[in-house]
Amino acid sequence: MNTAPATAPATNDDRNRKRDRVVLGAATAVIAAALVAGAGYWWQGRNELSQASAADCELARRIVTEAERISTASASEARKWWEETGDERRARMEDGYLGATISTYEGYALETARNPAAAPSAEELKVLQEKARGHCADAGITLSMPRLGS
Repeated sequence: MNTAPATAPATNDDRNRKRDRVVLGAATAVIAAALVAGAGYWWQGRNELSQASAADCELARRIVTEAERISTASASEARKWWEETGDERRARMEDGYLGATISTYEGYALETARNPAAAPSAEELKVLQEKARGHCADAGITLSMPRLGS
């Protein structure tokens, strides 16, 4: 004799509840996956350098070329160039991060003109150059920051 209790057959309500749980679980999984993907995209993008326009990178290239020349000029000529170039860069360059990098190189040129012994090291210039190149990567313009005062 079978003493196991008889189970009632599944009703429509039981089937609907199970289906609702599966649908809700799947929807939750899709939403969680979308959130994880969005967070990953944000995390990766937040550490990348801003990308400057080709016009900004061409302006930066011109300033760097002038800075190399002005670093061997008189201190008064270098000071005048530094002021005029800074005004132009702030007025025309849209990418402020590239502008800050170029501004540092401008300052190095001015200080080198004032005191050639204060020229930045090759390592300092290399770091600055790589940062500037990163900003101009998408524009396809390669910036080179040569030694100053030579």
